[in-house]
Amino acid sequence: MRSYEDKKISMREEERKMRSYEDKNNRNKTNRNKTNRNKTIRHFRELEVYQKAFNVAMRIYEITKSFPSEEKYSLTDQIRRSSRSVCSNIGEAWRKRKYGAVFRNKMTDAMQEASESQTWLDFCLACKYIDDQAYKELDDEYEQIILMLNSMERKAESFCF
Repeated sequence: MRSYEDKKISMREEERKMRSYEDKNNRNKTNRNKTNRNKTIRHFRELEVYQKAFNVAMRIYEITKSFPSEEKYSLTDQIRRSSRSVCSNIGEAWRKRKYGAVFRNKMTDAMQEASESQTWLDFCLACKYIDDQAYKELDDEYEQIILMLNSMERKAESFCF
């Protein structure tokens, strides 16, 4: 079990990563806006965060095909459901942009599902169903997705009408 001090350090590292990612993301948005000023997102499938979440969900689907049959109705089912739910919550949020509070709530739901998927990835690694590299890649993807969703939640007014 990690000590309180280790948890504080870990939390500070996560906050630093989040700020770093948001700074980088803001710079990229500025650069994109210079080249694509008139481009508007018309469908949730055009959102980068949706595309990332969808790709991760599909990778999880492919990986879980090789899981033992005794995991079919537990770990395999749970991680597939939570990974897909990230995408569905993004889609629902996009359609609910008229209501800022609902949009923010759906972004929170999507973040919770992404975190749940990370928890299932922990079990996949512990049970040796995936290797360290696959775990790290998927976990890092979810960290990026969570940061993007968090940013969308905090800046809901720029997405809502």
